[in-house]
Amino acid sequence: MSILIKNIKKLVQVEDEPKPLVKGKEMAELQSIDDAWLFIIEDKIADFGTMVSLDKAHLQSNDEKPEVIDATGRMVFPSFVDSHTHLVYPASREIEYVDKIKGLSYEEIARRGGGILNTARRMKEISEEELYRSAMQRLKEIMAYGTGAVEIKSGYGLSTESELKMLRVIKQLKQNSPLTIKANFLGAHAVPSEYKGRQTEYVDLVVNEMLPRVAEEGLADFVDVFCDKGFFTVMDTERILEAGQKYGLRGKIHANELACSGGIQTGVKYNALSVDHLEYTGDEEIGALLNSETMPTILPGAAFFLGMVYAPARKMIDAGLPVAMASDFNPGSAPSGNMQFVLSMSSIAYRLLPEEGVNATTINTAYAMGLSKELGSIARGKKANVFITKAIPTLEFMPYAFGSNKVETVILNGLVTDPEKF
Repeated sequence: MSILIKNIKKLVQVEDEPKPLVKGKEMAELQSIDDAWLFIIEDKIADFGTMVSLDKAHLQSNDEKPEVIDATGRMVFPSFVDSHTHLVYPASREIEYVDKIKGLSYEEIARRGGGILNTARRMKEISEEELYRSAMQRLKEIMAYGTGAVEIKSGYGLSTESELKMLRVIKQLKQNSPLTIKANFLGAHAVPSEYKGRQTEYVDLVVNEMLPRVAEEGLADFVDVFCDKGFFTVMDTERILEAGQKYGLRGKIHANELACSGGIQTGVKYNALSVDHLEYTGDEEIGALLNSETMPTILPGAAFFLGMVYAPARKMIDAGLPVAMASDFNPGSAPSGNMQFVLSMSSIAYRLLPEEGVNATTINTAYAMGLSKELGSIARGKKANVFITKAIPTLEFMPYAFGSNKVETVILNGLVTDPEKF
């Protein structure tokens, strides 16, 4: 099986020598080919070039009858990689949204038993089958907007059995969805109400009971902690990351969303793959991230929805850091997995150039999932996860036109994919 996409107006983010990530000034560089073709064999990108270089005889020697797609007036991008979501959840939380409109803060809602604890209560009641069906519907939605890979976190269980329930659902999604999916164990998302005043005991439960069960069933690729004001301390975080390392689970951290929590420095110390949120990031935190292997990941949807300060993305890039941007799709603080909107927000709210925004939502998020060798750019040998846009005038139109879906055709694993069929 092969596909030839021809007459591509612009083939975006091509790499002859793939990089694991881009940082600093490199983020403004985005190699593209005008009037291009792209050839896919099975599930891999086989070749690409300008239309004048298209050797049809060579292509036919690989496959007698490749499927041909004429992309006249359209652009081809690598699929978005969404490295931070919580899209397995039992119900929406629009009533809390009204509380936010009335002026209650995220922390105030949490103290009243809302927020994560609200979803955790509902998680105990829902069946795995119901949870799977609703999550699959959300996957269909994000596929239609151009996402080809997604990390899904647990963290709405807050008990051993409920956390395992979430992770088993994610495992089912991995098996049945064409998306590339990574699972992240986030047992330390909040302290359950029954452990109020006994936070250390809950961390004991995460370390001594949950993690061994998760590892035994092979349910997670990463381990995560919400290291922030009102949630888990640096000491709690270190205990959990150290325990995760014993089971071969690399750490990721929710850090500095609510305050300068020390979460960024802890992430660097433990070689976390990413530290995420980062609204409160100063010179000390930027200094810690420089020369580390930890990807700073910003979640524009959450800051926008909660009316928070925006992370200093421009300052971070100008200091020489890489920046990734993901959706944080969840029912409480970012009820959207639309990565086209994240791309738009990168320019509207964070002042990134369109080229920087594309890098932040593809190759750098692929790195934040440990997938940059497979995804995140158009390169020979990488997985054929791409999308074809509708007819659009320029690259800049992608972040500019923030209110419409600009994706026309989705190709995942080398196959033209209809999201509604999964």
